Amino acid sequence: MSVWPRFLRRTPLGTEADRATFHTLHTASLASPALREGLTTTSAERSVKHLRALLGSPAVALTDTAGVLAWDGVGSHHTDQVPDLLRPVFEHGGTRTADSGDLACVDSTCPVRHAIATPLVVEERMVGALLAFAPQPTAGLLLATHEVARWVSGQLELAELDAQRTRAMEAEVRALRAQISPHFIYNSLGAIASFVRTDPDRARELLLEFADFTRYSFRSHGEFTTLAEELRSIERYLLLEQARFGDRLRVTLQIAPEVLPVTVPFLCIQPLAENAVRHGLEAAEGVGHLSIVARDLGQECVIEVEDNGVGEDPERVRRALAGDEALDSVGLGNVDARLRNAFGDDYGLVVETARGAGTKVTVRVPKFAPGVHA
Repeated sequence: MSVWPRFLRRTPLGTEADRATFHTLHTASLASPALREGLTTTSAERSVKHLRALLGSPAVALTDTAGVLAWDGVGSHHTDQVPDLLRPVFEHGGTRTADSGDLACVDSTCPVRHAIATPLVVEERMVGALLAFAPQPTAGLLLATHEVARWVSGQLELAELDAQRTRAMEAEVRALRAQISPHFIYNSLGAIASFVRTDPDRARELLLEFADFTRYSFRSHGEFTTLAEELRSIERYLLLEQARFGDRLRVTLQIAPEVLPVTVPFLCIQPLAENAVRHGLEAAEGVGHLSIVARDLGQECVIEVEDNGVGEDPERVRRALAGDEALDSVGLGNVDARLRNAFGDDYGLVVETARGAGTKVTVRVPKFAPGVHA
């Protein structure tokens, strides 16, 4: 038989104020996930019952600027009257009240006799309103409705920030896609065509690799991918480049199996390999060596992309990483920014280079990061 420590048995469950605080925070936490998706019919329906629990009123409604998105509680037959209640809120701003004259009702038992309407504001723009209904208006309900509406507005602002971040990330990926060199596409198809008569089987294999490479690069879903998927696309890219360069391009891959499932931003390693070939090896004389190493470092994964090409001016690289788009022809700044956005400022690119000395780019990512998944 287990014996509980004496101090645990005697510890009180808390004061009434403690329990009320916990109940309020818990109820708010139940409404928060839906509101963080933005103000829609679905999110309103999922959150409105929790908002009514916070306010303790007979009925609560969430609206957009046109009308009711969701109603919880009694008196839903008053829904058609809500647009008239919203008009002064959106025309003049601030919290507005309505009495029984605005909420005419033939049901003598209906508790919906007064309404308190407070606007929901996102980035200084009214996007909807929170309405609390009760038999009588009270100062407490008025204050509570105002404060809950402010909290709801804060959750909706966070949802908008999340949406803006997603749009920014998608724009950055589109920018990277736009930087896929037309010369690479032309040269790849030219190399494939050169094998059509001399080695049809290889031409077919290369054509399939080209199709898979473009399908991955232009896929329309997912902010993140696995390192395995990213490396598979890089292998396709390098197979196509080797078909063009022949023995002038030698590739070494050293990948620890433990890091293959690690989640990374989509198109964050591939541009580094493209940069090594296009700006490092293509202009170099003799045989070009490209090395890609991915190592397991406990809680982190380290990927190194290194070439023995012509190198680059360190100041030019620094400016590209700082966001100078005129110097960022291969998207290094884009990749660096997306890594930092995903994992924090400790996880940007580290570039070691000099004229005539080749280039080494190091990427360090956590093996597990909250909210980041492929």
